[in-house]
This record gives sequence, structure tokens and C-alpha cells, in this order.
Amino acid sequence: MKFYNDILGVIGRTPLVRVNHLTKQHNIKATILAKMESLNPGYSVKDRIGVSMVDWAEKEGVLKPGGTIIEATSGNTGIGLALVAGVRGYKCIFVLTEKVSVEKMRYLKSLGADIVVCPAAAKHGTPDHYVETAKRISREVPNSFYPDQYYHPANPAAHYRTTGPEIWEDTDGKITHFVSGIGTGGTISGTGRYLKEKNPNIKIIGADPYGSIFKTYKDSGHVPEATPYLVEGIGQSLPVGNADMKIIDDILNITDRESFEYARLLSRREGIFCGGSTGTNFAAALKVAEPLDEDAIVVFIVCDTGEHYLSKFHSDEWMKEKLLLEPQRITAGLIAETKNSGAPGELIYVNPGDLVSDALAKMNQSGVTQIPVIEDNRSVGSLRESRVLQKLLKNRDLLDSTVGDVMDESFPVIEVDTNLNAIKVKLQKAPAVLIEDFKRITGIITRSDVLELDR
Repeated sequence: MKFYNDILGVIGRTPLVRVNHLTKQHNIKATILAKMESLNPGYSVKDRIGVSMVDWAEKEGVLKPGGTIIEATSGNTGIGLALVAGVRGYKCIFVLTEKVSVEKMRYLKSLGADIVVCPAAAKHGTPDHYVETAKRISREVPNSFYPDQYYHPANPAAHYRTTGPEIWEDTDGKITHFVSGIGTGGTISGTGRYLKEKNPNIKIIGADPYGSIFKTYKDSGHVPEATPYLVEGIGQSLPVGNADMKIIDDILNITDRESFEYARLLSRREGIFCGGSTGTNFAAALKVAEPLDEDAIVVFIVCDTGEHYLSKFHSDEWMKEKLLLEPQRITAGLIAETKNSGAPGELIYVNPGDLVSDALAKMNQSGVTQIPVIEDNRSVGSLRESRVLQKLLKNRDLLDSTVGDVMDESFPVIEVDTNLNAIKVKLQKAPAVLIEDFKRITGIITRSDVLELDR
């Protein structure tokens, strides 16, 4: 029989997968290979360091039976540690920031971990910062182990021992460029050191979000003020011990928009369902590969799975809210579902037989200045507050008339999947459009709703 003694035996030996459609789309001659770390049992590259750091702690006697593992994490290292803890009988407490996706938080709880959430805006070194909070908890909890993945040598050692050799062997030593994010520094430093020892000509490229300090720090030695970014799990506000700048040949800054768009494209075009940091890595890999010939082999890390981010950048609604969604994917239905004005999913309208006075009262109560007139689920007209008031100035008795006596022409009706560009064309001639879904009027989009997308 062939089997593993426990789930930890499945960690590592992840395959390389060639990227095809997206390289052709960008006229890339080089071969770009994805190192599929999302196929680890905890669905991320951090499984490797979870078992490595616990192995070290057990060997050194730092972690004893019944002990508690306490770590500051953006989620994936916590998941890797929680897998080890479950198999070996330890308790876990993980400290995260509110930036971490709800999927990763729920995953950690499902693995039996306790979590503490800290403000994302807390400055490094302050009591509320998630690293400082984890350190404090580890001091207070007896028989605990605080791995400190940012400085623990078992972090890069895991990649020197496993990830580097796997990539070297699977490319038959032909790899020319390795691309990885820089978070704790373990993946890029450990893998990069092994590959450089095998062939000093291999280029090690860091992919870093705008807002992180690593590129400026690498290029100038100066540590700039970090600014917020949305990608999880990579980048830092201060240098960390495991990020060995001597190993890294160059660092490329990648925007949040590029990171999320390429992560979504990898999912849709290549079937590689991944997280945002993988999008960062792939965007950098494309830039690296652009001038290279067909003999070049570029390997990038697929850090984790897209299932950790279903409520974030894999959600059109979240991308629209962050003003990052590609215009061609913004539809009438999406705008109506997520717009700030009005109640989501609730169409405010009047009937042609309603009194004008009642219609005006409804508009005032709802805070709208224009409203569709609907009869038998068909759009038959519209009321615009300014025009009705103009008519009332001439004849106040119209208050007791019906809406049908004073209404204007109907707003244009569009299908629920109409894209943003087509909506804008309609709104050049009308102040609003109505959304039709399976022959039912379900929503309204005004000019101000569309302008809100461009704020």
C-alpha cells in the first residue's frame, strides 16, 4: 500500500504549469512556468514554513506537548501552522489585521485556531500593531511558541531545502529567472539562495506592491514611509530579517489593479485559481519575460488559492467598490446591486393612476428627484421633480390630478447585462435608464450613479 502517515507528508513537490494563452496575448517568447504552491494541503506556499518552524521548535525543546503556537500572520502562515498543530496536538492563537479576508479567518477557525484581529492602520511598534500584539500574547501564555516568521531561520531554510531544489530539478537546471513576492522574505531568499548556488546567472526578481518599502530600500538603502495597498500577504512597512537583499537582483513594483486583474485573468484564461499576490508575481513575470528570447525560462510562485478571496477581488462587487473593476465587466445589474443611492434591489416607482401629491410625497420620502411610472410591469412614463414643480407653478390644482396627466416620456429600458459603455451612451440622452431582467423592470440607473464610478 502507498499512503502518507499524515497530511503533512503531502506538503511540497508541487508541479510547474506552463502559462499559455496569456503569454501569447502579450507576445512573450520565453517560457513562463507557474510553481503551483496552491496545491499544498493548506492551499499555500506557507505550508512549507509551518512544518519547518514547528520541527525546529520541537527539536530545540522550545515547543513542548500541549503547548500553544502564537503567530502574527496575514492568514496563510497561520493555516500552515494550524495544520501542524492539529496533527501534533498543539493549540493555536493567530493575530491578524482586519485587512485579512473573511475566508482565511473562517478557515483558521475551522482548523481549531483562535484569532485576534487588530486594526490594519496600526503603526509598526505600537501596542495595537498585529506583530506587537502577538508578541505580548506569547509572553502572557505559558508553554507557548512564537515562531516570528519574519526572522526565523527555519523559514528561508524550508525553501532552500525544498522549493529551490524542486524548481531546479523540474526545469532540468534551465531556469533563467525566478519571480516571487517579498513578505517575510523566506520564499525568495531561501529559493533564490539555492538557485544562485546552482547557477549564479539566474536572476532573482522580487514582486512588490506599490506602497511597500522593499524596492526603495533595495535601490537606495533608504526606508520610505509605507502607504496602504490592498494585496494581502506581501510587502512590508519595514525591512525584515529574512528578506536578504543580496540575493535579490531586482524588485518590480506592481499596482493593486495589475495584481487583481492578472489574478482574475489567470483564473479565467489558464484555470489557475489564485490569490492577489500571485497576480503580483505574474505581472512581474510578464514584465521580466517581455524582452527575453525563447530560451529563457521564468518561474513564478502561485502563492495560494483564489478560494481565500471570494469576498474580495474575485467579487465584481468588491472590485467595483474599490474602483478597480475593468469597465467591460461593469454591467447594469452590477451597478444596480451595489450603487449607494436608493435601497439595493428595491425599485421605487409610481403608477399612472396615483395622485401627483402622493407621488411627490413618495419622491421626497425616498430622496429621489426622478421616478419611473410603471403599469403592469411596463415602463409607461417618468416623473421629474423639476418639471412637475414647473407645471404646478402654473396650475396648483394639478396636485389632485393623476400621475398619468403630468408624466413625461419613459426612461430608456436596457437589459441587465448591458455594459457600462452602452449605459453611458443612453445616459447622454436621458437622465436615467431602467433595467429589465426577464421582462421585469428591476432597477434604475441615473447619471449620478455612473458618475459615482469615476469619483
